[in-house]
Amino acid sequence: RDGESLFKKITAAAFYRTLKHITSVHIPVDTGDFRLMDVKVVNQLKRMNEPDPFVRGMVSWVGFKQTDVTYERQERVAGTTKYPLRKMIRLAMDGITSFSSFPLQIANWVGSFSIIFGIGYLITSLLTTMNTIRFAVFAVFLMVGITLLAVGTIGSYLYRIFDASRRRPLYIVANTSGFRSQETDHPKTYYQTTIRGRAFQ
Repeated sequence: RDGESLFKKITAAAFYRTLKHITSVHIPVDTGDFRLMDVKVVNQLKRMNEPDPFVRGMVSWVGFKQTDVTYERQERVAGTTKYPLRKMIRLAMDGITSFSSFPLQIANWVGSFSIIFGIGYLITSLLTTMNTIRFAVFAVFLMVGITLLAVGTIGSYLYRIFDASRRRPLYIVANTSGFRSQETDHPKTYYQTTIRGRAFQ
């Protein structure tokens, strides 16, 4: 938006592009939450029932076709933004933790690098001159690497539990042919209607 600070523009652009690279969900960059949605998309979003919804990510996750409308956001005529830095950071954390396990993978990568570096350092020391200090350096890198790998592994399990606890639908059907729409949107209603129909026959 025109009139916003350079800091906010840079951090917002960096966030969108970072999120695009660390998640498997294609989230359009530089977009807000304002959008027009088909009722099918709305029904799927209501099924997700997220406690901390990151709407722009949820809309992309359900997988329906999206298109963008480019327009120029004019400077505010009056008032100030109701989204201070604290809320921006919280929004960024909601987006990252809801759609990416990348922060947990960092521990695995750093731990693996630390172990490989420590082993390489040990081999180099054995081929040259091994002393107590060099062995201590190797031991530190090895223990740090093992610890980080353990943290990353535990984090991966916890993320799987967290992902399962959200109860997101396993499959989303975009279109059906030969089925009543009630069966998809309101399975209980369709079941009751079918039973009643048979009872009156």
